[in-house]
Amino acid sequence: MGDETKIRLAAECDIDDMIHLISLVFAMEKDFQADKDKQRRGLQLILQSGSERHLWVAEKNGRVVGMCSAQLLVSTAEGGWKALVEDVAVDEVCRRQGIGRKLLGEVVNWARIYGVTRVDLLADRNNEKGLSFYRQLGWKTTNLIALQKNMSKGKDNNFIV
Repeated sequence: MGDETKIRLAAECDIDDMIHLISLVFAMEKDFQADKDKQRRGLQLILQSGSERHLWVAEKNGRVVGMCSAQLLVSTAEGGWKALVEDVAVDEVCRRQGIGRKLLGEVVNWARIYGVTRVDLLADRNNEKGLSFYRQLGWKTTNLIALQKNMSKGKDNNFIV
């Protein structure tokens, strides 16, 4: 089967392909804009940061066609480790072939090794196809919402204390 998809940890040589995949995700999201330099820096930080953060890629016929990232965090609600999953992306021509399922399966296996008690996944609330896919895999929508404060230079960084 020369057509088989292989899931593996990402390497530095995969960064350009991952930047392309992230741009597909950001094209659907209103909260983020694709910026190759920023995405490159972020991916490099994950690759260089050790075992608490990982990037996985899906490779088919020698080509990177999917990716996702996960990071370990401490959950006070769980009293232990949780994992945060982001950047789940599969090339448009390779969707509906089980690649996203395989990628998330790798994340869950990795999380189990670390004794993670909960895995959180960030997704755009308007990505109905993506949300339906996650629900089919047993992911549940919560009552939590994501809030963010931009800390970039030149932004309003005033805090109320």
